[in-house]
Amino acid sequence: MTTNMVGLIAAAGQGCRLYPESKQRSKVLLTVDGQSLISRTVAMMKDQLNISKIFIVVSKNRKAVEQELGDTRSSGLYVHYIDNHEPEKGLAQGILLAEPLIDGPFCLMLSDELYEGSDHFRLPDMFDQAFSAICCVKNGSSPREIRKNYMVEITDHKITRLTEKPKLVIQDHMGCGTFVFTPDIFEAIRLVSPSVHSGKKELIDAVDLLIRTGKTVLPFYTGGDYVNVNTADDLNHANYIVRGKRFDQKTISLVIPAWNEEDSIGHVIDDFKGKVAEIIVADNLSTDRTPDIAKQKGARVYSRRLRGYGHAIRYGLSKATGDILVVTEADGSFAARDLGKLLEYLKDADMVIGTRTTKQMIEQGANMNLFLRFGNAAVAKIIEMMWWSRHEPRLTDVGCTYRAIWKDAYDRIKDDLNADGPAFSPEMIIEPIRHFLRIIEIPVSYHGRIGGESKHSRTFIHILRTGFSMLFLICRKRLTYFFIDDLPAWLKNRRS
Repeated sequence: MTTNMVGLIAAAGQGCRLYPESKQRSKVLLTVDGQSLISRTVAMMKDQLNISKIFIVVSKNRKAVEQELGDTRSSGLYVHYIDNHEPEKGLAQGILLAEPLIDGPFCLMLSDELYEGSDHFRLPDMFDQAFSAICCVKNGSSPREIRKNYMVEITDHKITRLTEKPKLVIQDHMGCGTFVFTPDIFEAIRLVSPSVHSGKKELIDAVDLLIRTGKTVLPFYTGGDYVNVNTADDLNHANYIVRGKRFDQKTISLVIPAWNEEDSIGHVIDDFKGKVAEIIVADNLSTDRTPDIAKQKGARVYSRRLRGYGHAIRYGLSKATGDILVVTEADGSFAARDLGKLLEYLKDADMVIGTRTTKQMIEQGANMNLFLRFGNAAVAKIIEMMWWSRHEPRLTDVGCTYRAIWKDAYDRIKDDLNADGPAFSPEMIIEPIRHFLRIIEIPVSYHGRIGGESKHSRTFIHILRTGFSMLFLICRKRLTYFFIDDLPAWLKNRRS
């Protein structure tokens, strides 16, 4: 059989099981390690299978998918979009829409799957055999994984039966969402009966019909890691796999906001030097030797008039070039020895924030008395309560500067970060929650300042002022975003 095949990508799914992650973005635009699922699928077809013509079945997400993929013609790839106005009828019916455009063999891939380290490039090696379909198969899969996909029964190197989401698993062959079909599949879809479970015509049932009518269906055993991204947990698992494998290749930028920290800035830079790729000091025109010491220690220093703590952090983050962005204080209250903890949890999250409220990790002399601990925890619980419907993290500290975030995650929220003062700290928690990013809070050691005094909590009045500014921002954001994020669509239309 010829290897000159076209590609077909199913991207019209509604992603109901990924709610609320799929509320703001189409399921196929959700990202794994900063790259969308749909762009990963297109890249695999182009790079591993040398396909130069791809049809993509889309629904209401067409405009967003087109924007995500951009103009592919410069790379020698032709992409044609097929509108599916009835995605609720299921995958098989969507595939039928491509029949008038395809007259030979084609590779079908689902756009809600992750293949990491796969060997799809071997698939064309099977084309010297006669077949009506080839199904991608993972060996050694657990019954739990198979029940989420479909079971493949194989005898004498041929597939003898396919079962969608089987109750009884009798083999460890799991079917994946990559197929090679001849046009025989279109007739099978028309003839197959709707599933008694879903009421829709199912693609797997259509392929099984090919087998029962004497057609040849072959297995293609693929390697690497595979995740069928159907739920939020699947998406987190996919991110963990990819980030974990590539973590050693990621670069880390450390951002330090500073104003008159000459007693401590050098010690902080020395502590982190060699553990990060770059250290950036956002200096608010210090009147002491802070910028000079930072430069001597090897940091990149940006000195300019900054409007406060939040503005300094935002400005420093805008200058960072790393894949991972870490923020810490210039006063020595946080230590590089906790960096490894932040980074390890970052493999499984979009942002990791420290908490200073764990009593055993507060050094004697640190500025974290009972009132501050209680206040930070109380405000943190207010955030949890106000955004309870968004799979919020468990929070115990809103004012901890020590945190790490993936740059692609920060890029998603940066336009919504506006606080210039200490209220920036809870704002940088609220916005990831709003954007359905995954946040994990972990205890970090909290030390006494090396020199100087806190700008935000040195007196009871300063503490109250900082606390009220945080509460005001939290309440304002909750009220504002209620009308943007949480009103039902019909009520939004009525208000407009």
